[in-house]
Amino acid sequence: MRTISCLLKTSASPIDNSRGVKPASKDYVLTDGDGLQLRVRSNGSLLWNFNYREPVTKKRINIGFGTYPELSLANARKKAVEARELLTQGIDPKVQRNTLNEAKRAETEHTFENVATAWFELKKDSVTPAYAEDICSGQLIPDTVLSFSSAFAGASPSLNWWGRIQL
Repeated sequence: MRTISCLLKTSASPIDNSRGVKPASKDYVLTDGDGLQLRVRSNGSLLWNFNYREPVTKKRINIGFGTYPELSLANARKKAVEARELLTQGIDPKVQRNTLNEAKRAETEHTFENVATAWFELKKDSVTPAYAEDICSGQLIPDTVLSFSSAFAGASPSLNWWGRIQL
């Protein structure tokens, strides 16, 4: 069986097509061992996958790590080791990755600034231009909001030109 390391250069250089990694009429998979795979797509793209058994149901699952050459063989192997470490703890790496991504998205999705910007985008056409300017300039933010935020930050807030609170 041919392994990935003999087909790819181990540096970050592009694939040497004379070594055998070429697209075919159908997708095919090259294995590196311990679940790490390189999927060669018929369109020429190369995708790193890790094939493992889900800890509870014992079903086979693939998790994608990224594309070659953006993710090198060495880095793909490191990710596979990390995934195997999670599996030994009984944690599904795909669920863990999705949970972390969801937490990162939740941190930035519903901030005051994002909600206020979305609200303003909905309302800007239904209000007068003068009122819209007042909203943008920050003149309609009550002093209680400013005093509330400064109580937690320990600093006196000011408004920047976008109407955002700066501490």
